[in-house]
Amino acid sequence: MTFREERIGGQRLILGDCLEILPTLGRFDAVVTDPPYGIDYGRAGGFSASHGWGKWRENVAWDTERPAPEVFAAIRDGSKEQIIWGGNYFADLLPPSMRWLAWDKGQRDFSLADMELAWTSQQKAARVFAYARGKAVKDGKKHPTQKPVALMEWCLGFLPDAKTILDPFMGSGTTLVACQRMGRSGTGIELDPGYFETACRRVEEAARQRDLFVEPAPAPVQESLI
Repeated sequence: MTFREERIGGQRLILGDCLEILPTLGRFDAVVTDPPYGIDYGRAGGFSASHGWGKWRENVAWDTERPAPEVFAAIRDGSKEQIIWGGNYFADLLPPSMRWLAWDKGQRDFSLADMELAWTSQQKAARVFAYARGKAVKDGKKHPTQKPVALMEWCLGFLPDAKTILDPFMGSGTTLVACQRMGRSGTGIELDPGYFETACRRVEEAARQRDLFVEPAPAPVQESLI
């Protein structure tokens, strides 16, 4: 398979299958990602705008299955620390952990979940991030399961020493946008060409509007796996 790669700001964006690409990359300080949960929610009746899937409707083939166990093994082998959203869907593939992160969406008894959970590799206290869904809309929703930039910046705050960040399920690029804004070097992998283009545009915009008080992210340089 031929891969496409773009370097924007301090970020590296790769179009392709993460299971094929991960073995070609070096070691990262951390992984921050939001994989497909494998619940096929879009085609299970969640088409309404209130469910967050409105305009995407049946175009959700990427959510029919969870990533293969080999992907989670590669993620853990290739990074020192990990934060994986949707961790409750992968609990049988990940070891017990003391620190879980929760995104409290600020609404109760909504058509979607009141909160979302992330598994982490850290043996520290669990934490909650209260951030209303309405605020997240200001980011401009480009993907039905897009996380707020503020949420991913919060995640990076638990990884103060991590300079190189990997997101093997980049989607619309939120993790790399957060990396660009916080001066981290991010590498993102995305299988869908449309979402890859969206991620490139969002990262480019973040690079143009960078905070003058944050050092620009350097070009990504990973440790060798050997």
